[in-house]
Amino acid sequence: MGFAQAPNVRSTPGTTNGVEMLVPIFAEVFERTGLSKEDIRFWCSGSSDYLAGRAFSFIAAVDAIGAFPPIHESHVEMDAAWALYEAWLKIRMGEVETALVYGFGKSSAGQLRRVLALQMDPYVVAPLWPDSVSVAGIQARLGLEAGLWSEKDLAEVAARSRADAAGNPAAQVSGPVEVAELLDAPYFADPLRAHDIAPVTDGAAVLVLASAERAADLVDSPAVITGIEHRVDSPALGVRDLTVSPSTVAAGRALDLDGVEVAELHAPFTHQELILREALGLGEQVRINPSGGVLAGNPMFSAGLARIGEAANRILDGSARKTLAHATSGPALQQNLVATLEVLS
Repeated sequence: MGFAQAPNVRSTPGTTNGVEMLVPIFAEVFERTGLSKEDIRFWCSGSSDYLAGRAFSFIAAVDAIGAFPPIHESHVEMDAAWALYEAWLKIRMGEVETALVYGFGKSSAGQLRRVLALQMDPYVVAPLWPDSVSVAGIQARLGLEAGLWSEKDLAEVAARSRADAAGNPAAQVSGPVEVAELLDAPYFADPLRAHDIAPVTDGAAVLVLASAERAADLVDSPAVITGIEHRVDSPALGVRDLTVSPSTVAAGRALDLDGVEVAELHAPFTHQELILREALGLGEQVRINPSGGVLAGNPMFSAGLARIGEAANRILDGSARKTLAHATSGPALQQNLVATLEVLS
């Protein structure tokens, strides 16, 4: 029904609990939907104590909601796309009619590449501190050597994303750039260049859900989640073929993807967009990441939720009748969520 996000920026002066980013976008989404806090029957958030650097940091974020009236609240320790899944189930089961989902992350507070190493196997992998960019570099190298993509293919993804992001006021990185110029840039983590890597971003996002009946009373043309599925691959990188994403394939096969016009893919690295497009069977007729995607801004724990929000916006503004949203979590596309959204008929 309603989606809002904070500007994606390299660093914010606020606290790690996200309150300063959340308060304005809560107000924005309430204004858009005509709802108030009293109308929300369930609240669910996504964030990480590891990123914030303290235990139960999400409790402090509840300050953005306010102390009164009392609320029914839950939390997931991952991207808020999975918080949306929980809220969606609440509505589907008839427990509530409305829900508000939010995610936030202040990546600038620490060294993101090292923080993400903590999601690896704690006994034999994490002690080596394999940072997220280096792991993605291994994945990209495997695809290059297998002939699945070229460095030019990766640069074309980056150039298209930046050009599309020019129309996104929340984007951190945007503007036209030539593929040849990108290929002249030095390597950051061979074979990845800076443009192949999503920027470190502070940001937040919020999305309001409602039952179909309630939404029809509030919005002229609500976006309906017609399917949602998430699957997970092994966390052990050595037992996976990193050039493919079986969990994305499985999630996509559980849904009806025929007729998808727009897809918002949560691909923090250029080569991962190519993996996801192949896994979901998205042809040239599908427009990929018209918002610029996470290569234009990658706020941890809200970027996946923002993909769903951006896909919903295409329905709400009438530019598409069926869209797809994808969110990922874990190293090298380990866990993946796919959702389809359509016009309420």
